[in-house]
Amino acid sequence: MQRYLVGKAKSGLGLHHQKASMKAIYYDKKGPAREVLLWGDLPLPEPQPGEVRVRLQVSAVNPSDTKARGGFRNQWAMPFPRIVPHQDGAGVVDAVGPGVSKDRIGQRVWVYEATLGRAFGTCAQYTTVPEHKAVVLPEQADFVAGACMGIPAMTAHRCVLQDGPVRGQTLLVQGGAGAVGFYAVQIAKLEGAQVIATVSRAEQARQALLAGADHVINYKTEDVAARVREITKSDAGIDRVIEVALAPNIELDAALLKPNGVIATYASDANQAPAVPFPALLAKHLTLRFVLVYAMPRQAHDEAAHYISEALKHGRFKHQVFQRYGFSLEQVIAAQEATESMAHVGKVLIEIDQSV
Repeated sequence: MQRYLVGKAKSGLGLHHQKASMKAIYYDKKGPAREVLLWGDLPLPEPQPGEVRVRLQVSAVNPSDTKARGGFRNQWAMPFPRIVPHQDGAGVVDAVGPGVSKDRIGQRVWVYEATLGRAFGTCAQYTTVPEHKAVVLPEQADFVAGACMGIPAMTAHRCVLQDGPVRGQTLLVQGGAGAVGFYAVQIAKLEGAQVIATVSRAEQARQALLAGADHVINYKTEDVAARVREITKSDAGIDRVIEVALAPNIELDAALLKPNGVIATYASDANQAPAVPFPALLAKHLTLRFVLVYAMPRQAHDEAAHYISEALKHGRFKHQVFQRYGFSLEQVIAAQEATESMAHVGKVLIEIDQSV
């Protein structure tokens, strides 16, 4: 496959044109990975006021990264003329902008939301982000663990804890082996909840149990409602649901929840306009909570970052990695396609080659 080299980036990256350059994956138009992803030299970014520059070691592929590149929901317009993909990653701060302490240089960090409102993500040798989005990585955690955080772990934290403590409660995590569900199970267990997780195959069941789920239900082969009632030993139901597929599950969730329960949902990919069973939700005074990490307030991000860093510091999180690809055009294409296929279990990561 041909590798493309460019002399300088188009406008929109917010970079100074300069001799220093770096290797990066980028795209100038949206479409399938094999048709639009390019590899080449881009100008080395300089941190602006309040920013740090990170020399990246690992970049993570999230579903939102591939959706943004692939024109999800028919959103084909490019927010910037050229985009370096991937929100999350991990590396070492090597430069700081005005207003940022030079003490940050040399810190190992995990990076989140690198391309939120920006063109420059983590699928490159370097990236720049506002300094609060480069969170100190505890020495107990490696760069792989750091890159796994960001979008999935922050989403899980918000879903589980936004509506208060869960100690003594029973939570249903739909998709307990998914990127978000895997951490939602762990956070709920750390906070003292009983956790029931749903999966669709044996490999996922093993991962949900690894995360700490007390009970796992295969929704393809078992009656979820009957199993939940068997587990809870009553018709009283569960306290909260963490939901990855709102449209097909909302009626089941409403039926299983106790009065004043909560559905915290972060996805409904199969059906973007789910029907709401209003009488069922109304009768139990249920809360339908929508969680989008990119729209969360700064305080929620800071709380999640602190919680995640403490968990990493004390070795409380397990991580699931599907494959660690290298830093070449062919390998990044394979990584993005693997993420889109949804056939695997675990995080897809890119190990950044700093030698090329």
